[in-house]
Amino acid sequence: MFDSKYDVIVVGAGHAGCEAAASAANLGSKTLLITMNLQNVAQMSCNPAMGGIAKGQIIREIDALGGYSGIVSDLSAIQYKMLNRSKGPAMWSPRVQSDRSLFTSEWRKLLEQTPLLDFYQEMIVDIIVEKDQAIGVLTSLGLKIYGESIILTNGTFLNGLIHIGDKNYGGGRAGEKASTGLTRNLNALGFKSGRMKTGTPPRVDGRSLDYTKMIEQSGDENPSKFSFSDKTKPLTRQRSCYITNTNNNVHDVLREGFDRSPMFNGAIQSTGPRYCPSIEDKINRFKEKEKHQIFVEPEGWNTVEVYVNGFSTSLPDDIQFRALKLVPGFEKVKFFRPGYAIEYDYFPPTQLFHSLETKTIQNLFFAGQINGTTGYEEAGAQGLIAGINAHLKQKNHSPFVLGRDEAYIGVLIDDLILKGTEEPYRMFTSRAEYRTLLRQDNADERLTPKSNELGLASNARFKKVKERKAKREGLIKFLNQKSYPLEATNSLLKLKNEIILKQTDKYSKLLARPKISRKDFIEFEPLQEYLKVMKIDDTIFEQAEIEVKYSGYIEKEKRNAEKLKKLENIRIPVGFNFEELVSLSNEAKEKLSKLRPATLAQASRISGINPSDISVLLVSMGR
Repeated sequence: MFDSKYDVIVVGAGHAGCEAAASAANLGSKTLLITMNLQNVAQMSCNPAMGGIAKGQIIREIDALGGYSGIVSDLSAIQYKMLNRSKGPAMWSPRVQSDRSLFTSEWRKLLEQTPLLDFYQEMIVDIIVEKDQAIGVLTSLGLKIYGESIILTNGTFLNGLIHIGDKNYGGGRAGEKASTGLTRNLNALGFKSGRMKTGTPPRVDGRSLDYTKMIEQSGDENPSKFSFSDKTKPLTRQRSCYITNTNNNVHDVLREGFDRSPMFNGAIQSTGPRYCPSIEDKINRFKEKEKHQIFVEPEGWNTVEVYVNGFSTSLPDDIQFRALKLVPGFEKVKFFRPGYAIEYDYFPPTQLFHSLETKTIQNLFFAGQINGTTGYEEAGAQGLIAGINAHLKQKNHSPFVLGRDEAYIGVLIDDLILKGTEEPYRMFTSRAEYRTLLRQDNADERLTPKSNELGLASNARFKKVKERKAKREGLIKFLNQKSYPLEATNSLLKLKNEIILKQTDKYSKLLARPKISRKDFIEFEPLQEYLKVMKIDDTIFEQAEIEVKYSGYIEKEKRNAEKLKKLENIRIPVGFNFEELVSLSNEAKEKLSKLRPATLAQASRISGINPSDISVLLVSMGR
């Protein structure tokens, strides 16, 4: 049936589970991926898209670390867009519209081609524990499967309850049963759990829509891609999305169903995602708004199914249908299925170490929505880190932990462990204090060396990163040392309505101007000759341009990061007794004892810990 024992067992095959299984197996661990339905590996339960604001940076980081999400996103993309181009480069975020079924099939193909990875379809109801160590899992059929490390990535399936109006039924998502028993048994082991809520909009028949009444949203003219590897290529054709809006008539119909809405009648008491509210929540909270945007997103190349982004709802199906027919372009809409809300169990992530191993039970790891996050990207990132650390743990190696100055993934996990979350956690660029350093364009330079050291990124890939870095640094050196031709520059400045120059200066000084971009340098023959001889493509030139234009911000963030590292290097001894420090506030004693930060930097980021508390800790440790 399967081997008698594994190095790593992964429970759940969503985005977290797939990344966890792939990373553990690729590092050399004999791995078993267990799921309730092998036909729905890496299912896009909600919107058919990957990336977006801050999330695109995470996908680039997963790819740079040797994960598969970027590759699969490229292979299944039907549209590519770089969001926030009008803002600074720290805000630029890649996003792809995906072919839902192709996304799942490409993920499964990659997993099945991964040596050391086995599969099994069944429900897990308990963790086998001896002496506070996880040693295996128990299935609903009573089978015991043993493993050195266990990773739980259960998504929304733990006691999942689906709501549509005043109707509800058990389920992990539409058409799939919930997972029962595991929460109760984890509670018995000492874990605290809670309930969260998320939702999804109706899916409709695209043939019933009138797109002439909507605004077309096409992809980028020259699309890029997520993966830094050579395994994928940019799109050569794309499908458009569309935008329409609700109106007061739509809102009036929706209000008719409020008394039957589980959001308002008390049937749902758990917390939903603040930044992705349901349509009924939006019109209730923002009564003054006469309309809300609806994004009409195709589900793939060869399907007429359409995702109605912005119309997430748990209202009765008849109310959903009547209201949606009043949206411009939806007058003759036909439903594939109504929207619904789902409640599920999660475990507050303050019960974890930064490695995502639980503090209560050794060798047990949690990743994804079980930790209170929302989003495919956040889940995939946690799965990758959990898979790496599950492998390292049973090899007796130190855990792999990313700092807040090293990756959005580091920010994500640090926030979860030290701050916890009482609502579904979603990543934003504003959460990262070093976002100018953590750009989507430099994820490979930041993280591929670490991945290569782990054994995930190949030497060939690492060599390619070093070559591109050398080209970028050489180009910046050229721009800092060589002077631009005065006549050609003044011709350019006239076109830009800029003041004419009387003497030449370095290319970098010119490029640093807000109104000047690298594309304006096309007429400068010495520079163009350098680019040609050194084989520098536009992506390298773009990165060099960012480094030149934002050098002041970048250097400031680097200095701040160096200050932080001084505190990161001061480790708090394991088992340190905070209660003995009389100068610490009672709140500090309580939170430090509960969260057990590993370093002074981690302690400083805990809510309620003041600089004076850090000073007390410094003195107590002889600093």
